[in-house]
Amino acid sequence: MEVSFEWDEHKNRENQQKHGVSFEEAQDAFRDPNRLILKDPFHSSEEERWFCVGDIGTGIVTVRFTYRGNTIRIFGAGYWRRLRRKYLQAKGHL
Repeated sequence: MEVSFEWDEHKNRENQQKHGVSFEEAQDAFRDPNRLILKDPFHSSEEERWFCVGDIGTGIVTVRFTYRGNTIRIFGAGYWRRLRRKYLQAKGHL
């Protein structure tokens, strides 16, 4: 099954300015074989939201997203420490 990605381009530009990560780059977190997918209970009551934590080559990023059919819609991404620690613990590095 082929998965595609989508996002709001205005939000992508804002995210790049605020967090230094583009949504294009953030897609690479999903390709990390050691990625973590965790439920995000805080950001929406209308649809399930998730975190993908993975290495994109320039560091470990956390990507906020939802599934819409075969499409992953990205809402945010950044080098956030809280879930980075979980990723490193899962890999046995902490």
